[in-house]
Amino acid sequence: MSRERVLVMDYAWPDLSLEAQILDEAGFELVSVVDDGRPAHELVGDCAAIMTCWALVPAELLQAGSNLRMVARFGVGTDNIDVKEARRLGLEVTYVPDYCMEEVSDHAVGLALAWFRGIVTLDRMIRAGQWDPSAAKLRRMSALTVGVWGYGRIGRRTAEKFAALGCRVIAHDPFAPAGPPAELVDLDQLLTQSDIITLHMPPSPDGPAVTSEIFASMKPDALLVNTARGALVDNDNLIRALETGQIGGAALDVVAGEPDIPLALVESPKTILTPHVAFSSRESVVELRRRTAEDVVRVLRGEPARNPFPG
Repeated sequence: MSRERVLVMDYAWPDLSLEAQILDEAGFELVSVVDDGRPAHELVGDCAAIMTCWALVPAELLQAGSNLRMVARFGVGTDNIDVKEARRLGLEVTYVPDYCMEEVSDHAVGLALAWFRGIVTLDRMIRAGQWDPSAAKLRRMSALTVGVWGYGRIGRRTAEKFAALGCRVIAHDPFAPAGPPAELVDLDQLLTQSDIITLHMPPSPDGPAVTSEIFASMKPDALLVNTARGALVDNDNLIRALETGQIGGAALDVVAGEPDIPLALVESPKTILTPHVAFSSRESVVELRRRTAEDVVRVLRGEPARNPFPG
């Protein structure tokens, strides 16, 4: 008797041994687009589930899977999956909404510390043969106001860590309940009062949230931190804001169009860049892989998913 197959679109770790073990022990077979070499639409026909990290799962692929029962995302959001079409076809969609709360919040705080304590800038100077302590323009973290834009799980955890450093923390989120450690404020207050603005909301179908109007309202020495989604920030407007001094700097783990980063951002002395790794740690990646595969097993066995995507 042939086993039901699970199609893995892509992955951001060395191999699929953990996923294969969990699926095999439950009686399912894993097949990988990356390792097989054939395109996804040729492999999906007899598969019961799709697992995806960053690869797109459009309507056409879902429609090609005549035996599909679910789509599982290795991650927090589902913006690379056509969830509307999945719902229309009666497919379950799962995700892992809280696996990297510690890592992303650590990364956001780390980027801000690196900027305001000059760690990256001063390291670059020394490596270029410059020893000039007087060039350090540093700030006391406890004297800064941090604006958390998006006060969900990760935003709230980020606020807690900034508050532990003594920062004043404010937040803007029209959908989140109020609660410590941040004071909820309107967007205009967040923009005009914050020395650091850290983004923690999902992307909008209406386009970037951080536009030229947003930059114009920020403090001229403010730092923008983005560990959420590259699509939240318009690159051209960001470059212009940095070049004209509308804002002081940008610390970015995610950039629209990545991995093709605009040269102006790469070369700017006002940026710190990391390659979309805020979610990552030895512990978080193992948790992500295990929980995604385990929910696939639950759904294919006819059991309720632990993390169904809401809506």
